[in-house]
Formats: sequence, structure tokens, C-alpha cells
Amino acid sequence: MRGWKAVACAGWLVLLGVFVGPVRAQAAATPVVELRETFPPGPEIRVPPNATVYLRIGYSAPAPVHIWARPYFHGRPAEAGSSPSLQYSGDGETLGFFFLFKPGQVDEVRVTAGDGRPGSTPEIARWPLVVAVEAGAPAPGAPPAWVASLRAQEHARADQLRAQAAQVPPSAGSIAWFSGFMLLMLGLAAAGIGWPLWALWRWRGGWRWLAAVPAAAVAFVLLRIVLDTARDPTSHNLWPFEVVMVAGASLLAMLSLALVRRLREARPQ
Repeated sequence: MRGWKAVACAGWLVLLGVFVGPVRAQAAATPVVELRETFPPGPEIRVPPNATVYLRIGYSAPAPVHIWARPYFHGRPAEAGSSPSLQYSGDGETLGFFFLFKPGQVDEVRVTAGDGRPGSTPEIARWPLVVAVEAGAPAPGAPPAWVASLRAQEHARADQLRAQAAQVPPSAGSIAWFSGFMLLMLGLAAAGIGWPLWALWRWRGGWRWLAAVPAAAVAFVLLRIVLDTARDPTSHNLWPFEVVMVAGASLLAMLSLALVRRLREARPQ
């Protein structure tokens, strides 16, 4: 009997470790943030619409993480623009900001951290901050030095992250996916352009005239791209997408025509 009790206790300990271990690991990896300063200075701020409120945010992040600070009013997100987030780790400071497009209010700032996905970007802090955005409010003056310093730091960090990303070679999976996507787009374009031409050669009567419609649309778009780029090489920087779009529409039209034609031919006379 004692043996069974020992086995049961061991099983419960294993289950407890399975469920509690990840929770403790997640808690240990959660960053700690603090609001060190604002501009205009708080705790009660009055600004006109589209004026930027800057947040000096200190953080301590055990693992690389993104941090977002967004304004709220009465528990709901304010209609505002807010700062994006780079990836942060270690101890440091970052610059947050937000601005309201029209008169309104803010009573707190909520901070989330994670990778941006809803299930893995929990809220980690709430900061009381009263902001009244009014049409007649005076414009804030020149921001203090810490705003320019943190902005320059953010730009340098963004350049560093872009350089690091450029040095990472693409994986075999991403190369295969991109190659397959491009082949699919080329096949779609070839089918959308070639099928109407084939129908003009093979079909007879009214069907040939109907096939001429998508053929003319494709010819018009291709001719316009050629003529426009001859005058201005930068006029159609996204011309492959234009070709794919018109070819896709042509392919759908030809599929519809072919289906109707097949049904009419199968109908007993």
C-alpha cells in the first residue's frame, strides 16, 4: 500500500512540475517596466489634437521582447496613434509616445510585452496618466533633451536590427516557399494571357468574340505598361503585380466562358 502511495505522490509531483514549471519560467521572463517621465509633464496633461505625448520608459527584460505602451480611457483603447516597438533585452530605456487625432481623454497607459500575438503578449503594467485633448489647448513647447536622446537611440537600434537581419541567410524553407509562390504567379499570368489567345484561335462564332474581351483587357494593360515605362521608367514599379491582377481576372473570365460553353454543348439538341 505504501508503494502505491509513493507512486501516486511521485505522479502528482511530476504533474505539478509540468504545469507549474512553464508558468514560473514565463513569469521569470516577463519584463519589468516603469514610467520615469513624461512630456508634457504629468500627472495631468492638456494638449491640442495631434500633439504628441512622450513617455520615458525604463525596462528590465531577461529575454528579447517587444514592449508597447498604449493610451486608454475608461478601460477602452483611446482613438490614438501610438509608438511601435523594437525588440529589447537587458536593462535600458525606450521612448514611447501617443497622440489623439481629435478631442478626447486618456486616464491611463497600459503596457503589453511579447511577440505581438494576442496569446503571447500579456499586459504587464498600468500607469495612471490624465491627458485632456482639447481644441483650444496650448501647444506644448520644445521637448526636453531625453526625448531627442531616446529617439536617436531608437533609430540606432533599428539600424542595428536591420543589419543583423540582413546578415541572416534565408532558410531552405523560405527559399522554397518564395520560389513556389513566384512559379505559381508566373503560371497564373501565363494562363491568363495565353488562354484568351488560344480561344481566339480555336473557338468559333460568338464564343470567339467573348474570348476577345479578356484578351483585349490583357493587351491594353500590357501595352499601357510598355508605353508608360518608355516615357517614365518609374511609372510602373509594381508592374508584375499589375500583370498578375489582370491575368487573374482574365483567367476567371475564361473559366466562366469555358464552363458555360461546355454546358451548352452538353445540352441535348
